Amino acid sequence: MEDLTTGSITRHLLKTTSFMLVTMVFQTLYFLVDLYWVGRLGKEAIAGVGIAGNLTFIVLAITQMLAVGTTTLISHAAGRKAREEAQHVLTQSLLLTVFIGGIFMIVVTALRDTYVNTLSPDPVSAAAATSYLSWFIPAMALQFPMVVMGAALRGTGNFKPGMVVQTATVIINIVLAPALMFGRLGTQPMGVAGAGLASLVAIVVGTIWLAVYFFDAASYLKLHPHFRPHAGMWAKVLKIGLPAGVEFAFIAVYLFVVYTVSRPFGAAAQAGFGIGQRIIQASFMPVVALGFAVAPVAGQNFGAHKAARVRETFKRALLMVAGLTAVVTVLCLLLDEAMIRFFSSDPSVIAVGAQYLRIIAWGTIASGIVYVNGSMFQAMGNTFPPLLASFTRILVVAIPVMLMSRMPGFELRWVWYLSVAATLLQVAMNLMLLRREFRIRLAF
Repeated sequence: MEDLTTGSITRHLLKTTSFMLVTMVFQTLYFLVDLYWVGRLGKEAIAGVGIAGNLTFIVLAITQMLAVGTTTLISHAAGRKAREEAQHVLTQSLLLTVFIGGIFMIVVTALRDTYVNTLSPDPVSAAAATSYLSWFIPAMALQFPMVVMGAALRGTGNFKPGMVVQTATVIINIVLAPALMFGRLGTQPMGVAGAGLASLVAIVVGTIWLAVYFFDAASYLKLHPHFRPHAGMWAKVLKIGLPAGVEFAFIAVYLFVVYTVSRPFGAAAQAGFGIGQRIIQASFMPVVALGFAVAPVAGQNFGAHKAARVRETFKRALLMVAGLTAVVTVLCLLLDEAMIRFFSSDPSVIAVGAQYLRIIAWGTIASGIVYVNGSMFQAMGNTFPPLLASFTRILVVAIPVMLMSRMPGFELRWVWYLSVAATLLQVAMNLMLLRREFRIRLAF
């Protein structure tokens, strides 16, 4: 465990962010390499994997729910120096995640074909999505316990084990995916299914590896001896984590809306959006790393009743995220076509993807601020206010887009402009709500 309630806040943020950033850099590299190799199989393969990949946002939503509750409760316990309580939270969170992960795998497997056929623009894209999901569904289910174990360690200020394990899994995936896809191991080429199998193998290795840490004699966190479900602790985890999980689910709703309205424009439009969205996702990894750092730093200080350090954590993080997202904005405006062209040579795909990047770029700074705000709410154990702002944003986007898609001359760029406007509204709401939360929750 690392005590984050004393010492330089900036140093704590930079140190913890750097650990996460190493992981995120490798994760970004995986996204880009995976997209590059899938792109060699054609636009239908890109569209199919993009459709299948949308389910990862549901996984992110559920694992975010579990991770946020786990990190918050363990960081509060660590701030109070209550080790046994932290171990109890770990044990109950793992029991809860195994239960929810099992349900996820059963439901998604049963609905796979219906989901794929609903969103696919053509049979070839549908076949690619189905093939990929055959292996990727169990891989997604295994992410549940792995994410919660990493979240528990972050709550104690220990980012290194998660960084090492996740980096290793990404390297395994990067090496194994093209080998399986194109038959470089002397086996039959698997196509997009090879990418899904590579993910499964990597996550199996990572889950086992990370679990070993909790059996180390020197580990601060160990499984609690009373290894049976505790409804009260499950309720605490879900009360804090559920709103954060629903926020991520809204991203899945947004993607579902975009793929639905873009379906008439064909595979090229969906591939262009898919590539653009992956690029934005990859470029935001440093912001995500900072968000992961903010929650435990502010959380431990909140648990220790150090209000001034909680406020200072937000100010420092805000300056950092503004600088990071400003770089993303400039890159998207100046290198839009070049970044899309790296993944596809199809002119129609490039046109859609480049237009998406140019427009969405104007909302990246606001999106970064929203992310840091959310981490501050998580640290204080109240994740409902940012959920309200996210719900407002999705309403502003989803309903008008579905209506506009029925209008003659509808264009996808209308969706991008509306998305930026909704993000600006969301950040304004978040800042007002956080100011109120500081006034109420930090009156120790």
